[in-house]
Amino acid sequence: MEALISLPSSHSFHLSALPSKPPHPLPSLPFHRHHSIKTHHRIFSPTKTTRLNAQLSSSPATTITGLPGAEARTGGEKFNWFAHWYPLAPVCDLDKRAPNAKTVMGLDVVIWWDRHEGRWQVFDDRCPHRLAPLSEGRVDPWGRLQCVYHGWCFDGNGSCKYIPQAPPNGPPVHTFNKACAAVYPSVEQNKIVWFWPSTDPEYKDILMKQKPPYIPELDDPSYTSPMGTRDLPYGYEVLIENLMDPAHVRYAHRGIMRIPKREVPGRANADREGGMPMEITIETLNITGFLAKQELGYGKFVAPCVFYAIPGWSPEDGSVSSLNIQEVSSTKSQQKQRRFLLIFMCIPVSPGRSRVIWVFSRNFSVWIDQIVPRWMFHVGQNLILDSDLYILHVEERKIAKVGPSNWQKSCFVPTKSDAMVVAFRNWLRKYSNNQVDWGTLPTAHLPPTPPKEQLMDRYWSHVVQCGSCRVALKGLRKLEVFLQVISIASIGIVAASKQGLMSTITRTAVVSAAVLCFLASRWLSHFIYKNFYFHDYSHAFR
Repeated sequence: MEALISLPSSHSFHLSALPSKPPHPLPSLPFHRHHSIKTHHRIFSPTKTTRLNAQLSSSPATTITGLPGAEARTGGEKFNWFAHWYPLAPVCDLDKRAPNAKTVMGLDVVIWWDRHEGRWQVFDDRCPHRLAPLSEGRVDPWGRLQCVYHGWCFDGNGSCKYIPQAPPNGPPVHTFNKACAAVYPSVEQNKIVWFWPSTDPEYKDILMKQKPPYIPELDDPSYTSPMGTRDLPYGYEVLIENLMDPAHVRYAHRGIMRIPKREVPGRANADREGGMPMEITIETLNITGFLAKQELGYGKFVAPCVFYAIPGWSPEDGSVSSLNIQEVSSTKSQQKQRRFLLIFMCIPVSPGRSRVIWVFSRNFSVWIDQIVPRWMFHVGQNLILDSDLYILHVEERKIAKVGPSNWQKSCFVPTKSDAMVVAFRNWLRKYSNNQVDWGTLPTAHLPPTPPKEQLMDRYWSHVVQCGSCRVALKGLRKLEVFLQVISIASIGIVAASKQGLMSTITRTAVVSAAVLCFLASRWLSHFIYKNFYFHDYSHAFR
């Protein structure tokens, strides 16, 4: 997706612990112990699956990369998908005035702002009355989440505070446990709302025991950290391995991303795009994820959601996990180094569906993000996502035909440029039976392929979820109508004016302005459709 290899080599990356109150930092490198927590709630019990003993193929991929854990088969320690924090949405894209619907791990949830507690709450997206979606409700004048089907109201703890249909002198049915909404543990961290995928009361205080991954640069005031999010019509596995693949950038994103060419001996005119060998090796791999060394730094996968590039950083630089965020910030200000991070949070939504939250954090040229609105950056970033969207959608269905357990046998990956992709597939095979554990959610079939206009839709997959793009679209639509009104009004004035009241020069100027306004409105209509609704992409003509 993004050019993980075209990054300045002078950058570095820090991990640090927060003070006592904020969440726990990411594990220092190399990876340490895994916090294993079992989920007992019946809704989240994993489905029974057939044990798959997938062996690595004899292709050069496994012999060249020498991945840790490559020799292990399915079995042993298992990754518990329902015992980890998952990111839901950037805070900047959430509306405090209305509930916000999301789906993660097949769970439909609703995020809403509890003004009494001053925090975001995450509920199961169903009213206990008749299972209507609470995300279609409202936050009432008393700050409660109200189901608009029958008006039941809930506070931040999920307690039902009001049932309009209950007689005031009758039994207090709103106090019954069955009248309560199901609440998920949640926390705001790094300007993102996270949730723990279990409503079992056993995990009410899970934040005291286990924290989401923490990246201090996202809270550092000397950094700018523009964010974006988009739903994608292919699964988590395909999304995350695509982000781990820097070699595809020159080809799949040709004409969008400019990657400097490097001369390779004997390949002066090999191809137009200038692809080249890449040295990527896996240094550690265990149940918590893996660390990969690249030519210009490191890539790190923190299971299950976080993957980021760490340009210019190496384990020899030392971990700063013993420092707090204030000490880290002061150290950075003293060093005054230019740093840039590519951070991706890959979220499993449902089989064949995923969501990505991207953050491009840097401590230089901060003024640009203070002047240029965020939606303008999203126009280009969405085009990057569009340029390989159809490819990945089709690829996932081909993998499904051969079976995820046969990935190593079906895919020929002989070069080191695929090392991180192979490492992820090895991690998935060793710790999760080659696939995401969706609990009781049926996973037999992927959703059908819709028409391309729906497959590559931008409005529902991004615009409605992005606060900046929503406002921009509304403003551009108003400008389009304004230009049309000016055009029609100008022609009307010229037509209604009597001969002699308006000079020929004035008449010509008004007509010209009307034509220009009309042409501008048509161009703006095309711009809106292409950048906020649907933008087709043809690789053949790039």
